Amino acid sequence: MTIRAVLFDFSGTLFRLEQDESWLADLTDHGGDRLDFEAQTELMRRMTAPVGQVVDLDDEHRHAWENRDLDPGLHKKVYLEVLKQSGVPRAEQARALYDRLITPTQWTPYPDTEAALKGPSGRGLRVGVLSNIAFDIRPAFASRGWDAYVDAFVLSFEEGVIKPDPAIFQIAVDRLGVPAEDTLMVGDSEEADGGARALGCAFALVDPLPTTGRPDALLAALRAHGVG
Repeated sequence: MTIRAVLFDFSGTLFRLEQDESWLADLTDHGGDRLDFEAQTELMRRMTAPVGQVVDLDDEHRHAWENRDLDPGLHKKVYLEVLKQSGVPRAEQARALYDRLITPTQWTPYPDTEAALKGPSGRGLRVGVLSNIAFDIRPAFASRGWDAYVDAFVLSFEEGVIKPDPAIFQIAVDRLGVPAEDTLMVGDSEEADGGARALGCAFALVDPLPTTGRPDALLAALRAHGVG
């Protein structure tokens, strides 16, 4: 296989929503006590988990969870419920934290994200970002000038379909103009991103570690597939 296009997932792959003391310092639980570090860490995990239900939900909120990356309204509804059940009972605090979640410029890129985008693009490969997400992530790239290295953004809420449905991978490879069998998908979820295999894409799994603990996994994944 000769790779002629690379698709990257967003959350946990190119960028990560990292803990920021200024966001969480004033959060209080049901008893009015500040959330400790472990509670803060678990809260951030729940806010960014790519698959799986992170809290117990009633039927109404379960529907919202299952369709959160297709509809911004459902996304907000269910994540405010997740925050409520995760120790953030005050509505104003939950809304403020949710607004951080959906502000792409607040997300932290991995150390090798720029190189992983720029390298393939500079060698003439087509580059895309394919994400299950309910908000526009383009500003995270444009604010750094990295949008110049991305030929297509394929976002679930704009397309009406989510990974691992083969249809969204088909949309992505069609936008890049490269056959699936010549395309590499890089992501942090075997379940969601690994769905690219059904279309014939190669797949590379990266671990959604904190950005300080994963300096070069993207570049290593590219090299392992002959890119770089």
